[in-house]
Amino acid sequence: MVNPVLKAPEGQPSDVERIKEKSRYLRGTLKEVMQDRISAGIPEDDNRLMKHHGSYLQDDRDLRNERQKQKLEPAYQFMLRVRLPGGVATSDQWLVMDDLAEKYGNGTLKLTTRETFQMHGILKWNMKSTIQAIHASLMDTIAACGDVNRNVMCTSNPYLSEIHTEVYDWSKKLSDYLLPRTRAYHEIWLDEEKVAGTPETEEEVEPMYGPLYLPRKFKIGIAVPPSNDIDVFSQDLGLIAVVEDGRLAGFNVAIGGGMGMTHGDTATYPQLAKVIGFVRPEQILETAEKIITVQRDYGNRSVRKNARFKYTIDRLGLDNVKAEIENRLGWSLEEAREYRFEHNGDRYGWVKGINGKWHFTLFVEGGRVADFDDYRLKTGLREIAKIHTGDFRLTANQNLIIGNVSSQKKKKITELIEQFGLTDGSRYSALRRNSMACVALPTCGLAMAEAERYLPSLIDKLEEIVDENGLRNEEITIRMTGCPNGCARHALGEIGFIGKAVGKYNMYLGAAHDGSRLSKMYRENIGEEEILGEMRVLLSRYAKERNESEHFGDFVIRAGIVKATTDGTNFHD
Repeated sequence: MVNPVLKAPEGQPSDVERIKEKSRYLRGTLKEVMQDRISAGIPEDDNRLMKHHGSYLQDDRDLRNERQKQKLEPAYQFMLRVRLPGGVATSDQWLVMDDLAEKYGNGTLKLTTRETFQMHGILKWNMKSTIQAIHASLMDTIAACGDVNRNVMCTSNPYLSEIHTEVYDWSKKLSDYLLPRTRAYHEIWLDEEKVAGTPETEEEVEPMYGPLYLPRKFKIGIAVPPSNDIDVFSQDLGLIAVVEDGRLAGFNVAIGGGMGMTHGDTATYPQLAKVIGFVRPEQILETAEKIITVQRDYGNRSVRKNARFKYTIDRLGLDNVKAEIENRLGWSLEEAREYRFEHNGDRYGWVKGINGKWHFTLFVEGGRVADFDDYRLKTGLREIAKIHTGDFRLTANQNLIIGNVSSQKKKKITELIEQFGLTDGSRYSALRRNSMACVALPTCGLAMAEAERYLPSLIDKLEEIVDENGLRNEEITIRMTGCPNGCARHALGEIGFIGKAVGKYNMYLGAAHDGSRLSKMYRENIGEEEILGEMRVLLSRYAKERNESEHFGDFVIRAGIVKATTDGTNFHD
């Protein structure tokens, strides 16, 4: 029930709300337009709905101008994202994705910052076959995008494997519990017959989301201290595992995180989630549901750039939102328990876990699994998957863990790792090992600048400065996004870049190494020459003036280079 004291913003609903309202629970005309061979694209209204099925229509922007000159439609293709709670896949599932990338995609896989697979380059007439093959492998793409709860993340670092299984199980339960109930996905992609029903039964299709779903996307992640690899404070709902006497006692609950913003609009900003209490493990499904219904009822459905849960909380007040959550639950959250994070990166190489099993964390630059001229990464992983009896864990930092390797298999997998030159990144700088970039150009329609294709070459040049200053093994997080949407969580990089235009970036400094503090604007609209000039000065000062064990993000604040952020609104200062 809606609280009459709290109010949603007034205003005309956005076009997306109109599309959802008329969609018949996310069906629209998708079934019909996907069978239309006249165009490789689909209408924008259906593309909005397509997100809820795990896909976006894109075009190859490298070819856009040339195709316009030839009076051809854009080189349309689809991005497809898998729902993979906790980022864990079997070897068979890995092989399916590897095969589909070759058969229907652009030959590569992208390991995303939300611990899942993303494929690019799928043509419209191949989408149904691709989704059906994914479904046959016991995965799906339901709610991987769209105005719903998206892929639920959980800590994947292998040295925490003692409780990984339990936390991972909760991530799966949350993901399944919070799925949309509409059968649209199954009807459109899996040829399920629509069950005839009365208007009354149709109203029961979405008992939690309702016919309009959420005002914007909703993200959930579970972190296990001391690792904050999933950047728990960047989530709409962050759960921090509390381990007492060697067992999972429950979770601290943090709400209202989000990385997205809009250039030049100070009413939009990244925000860190705030801890509001503690729940027992058996309470988290109900807690997540009630939190989502608060956002459903009070989120901004008029202005989408102000529709995320963080803005709902800032508008209504954190205490009021917490009270409303507890009112809907019918009980109060307990006081938050103590916790401590140490870092938000991955730990590379071989680590021994429980039950005699081993884990190998592989460095995957930019999360791009492909065969390069001098590095057959995709082929090597395919050969490993053929013999591997454990699992693959996609990390929140776009890396890959070959997990649960038996002692018997370890020798053979090690041989394959060496045969194909697969690397844990030990020969690279710590800066590169702690880098992250979104896809950006040429496929992302929002990108203003390069990210994945450019950051490695920028790091090549930054490594010269790093080496000059004896910082090759210093852990510094660096992140780059092609736009301010925040897919690579730029605002939590100790060095962050947001694309402003081709070759131009806003530069941010001062985030905490453990993901507990946002960065702050340092320089606006600068190119590579200025970036390298600034970094030469900053890294030289850091090498000479830092305190013992002081992280770069802390140093730039102590040295007065930037001020510490206190909330999202002063991120722009």
